[in-house]
Amino acid sequence: MPDPLRSHVLALLKMEGAHLAFDEALKNFPPALRGKKPRGAPHTAWQLLEHMRLAQEDILDFSRNPKYEERKFPDDYWPPTPAPPGKEAWDRSVRQFRKDLKAIEKLVASQPDLFAAIPHGQGQTYLREALLVADHNSYHLGQLVYLRKMLEK
Repeated sequence: MPDPLRSHVLALLKMEGAHLAFDEALKNFPPALRGKKPRGAPHTAWQLLEHMRLAQEDILDFSRNPKYEERKFPDDYWPPTPAPPGKEAWDRSVRQFRKDLKAIEKLVASQPDLFAAIPHGQGQTYLREALLVADHNSYHLGQLVYLRKMLEK
C-alpha cells in the first residue's frame, strides 16, 4: 500500500492541486520585466526567482550533506542585483531550481522514514525540510505571480 503522507508531500512539492505550478507561473515571463520593481514592491521577479533557488538549494544541501556549512542570511540567500546579470541567467536559474526540486522529490520518495532526524542536524527531520521547501516555494511563487500582475498592467 502506498504511503499517503509521502504521496501528499510529493504532490505538495510538485505544486499540484490548489497551488499554481512553478512552470505555469514563469511561463513566458517577459524578459523586460524580470528586473523591474513596481512602486511598493520589495523585490523584482529576478530576486524572487533567485531567492527561491538559493533557499531550496541550501535546504537540499543541508538534507543530504553531512559536511553542510550554514550560509549567512540574508547575503547568501538573495542575488546581489535586481535584474538578471545576463541573458542566460534567468534560464539557468529556472533549470537549477527544477533540478534541485527533482532531487528533493527523489529524497522524499526514497527516504525510508520521513520522521527520521537528519543525522548531522539538530533535530530536523526529512519531513520538516520537505515541508519547508514546499511552504517557502509556495509563498514566494505567490509573490512572483502578484508581482507579474502588477507589472503587466
